[in-house]
Amino acid sequence: MKKPNYDDVIRDLIKEDPRFTAEAYGFVQEALAYTVKMLDRERALSRNISGPELLEGVRKYAIEEYGPLAKTVLNTWGLTRCEDIGDVVFHLVAKGILRKTEEDSPRDFANGYDFDTAFRKPFQQEPAKGKRKTPCHRIDTNT
Repeated sequence: MKKPNYDDVIRDLIKEDPRFTAEAYGFVQEALAYTVKMLDRERALSRNISGPELLEGVRKYAIEEYGPLAKTVLNTWGLTRCEDIGDVVFHLVAKGILRKTEEDSPRDFANGYDFDTAFRKPFQQEPAKGKRKTPCHRIDTNT
């Protein structure tokens, strides 16, 4: 029997769970590769990444790639909370695209971080502190 190609698998996943787009699946896989590189794994035999590690990699990768639009982009693809990332991961596991250990669980992605805080706060400006020491004066330029 012929092994289904990647695009067919992703199309099937979208039919099974239409919350997520093809871009969501691709992004999670890219974020996983980014996380592996970010953690600089020396565990040659075990390259398993925990749920919390992947969530941190997703956060950093999304901010690096999309800047202040990261949350908007992820939301457009159906990724609105950490549990969604876990769902995408375990959909990919179910189709044999990713692997998991016995200890890995969708619960690993629960209560990871708030998307607003994670993706918007890095770009919010801090309010000015203190008062001006000199008042602003209007300068008359007609003299």
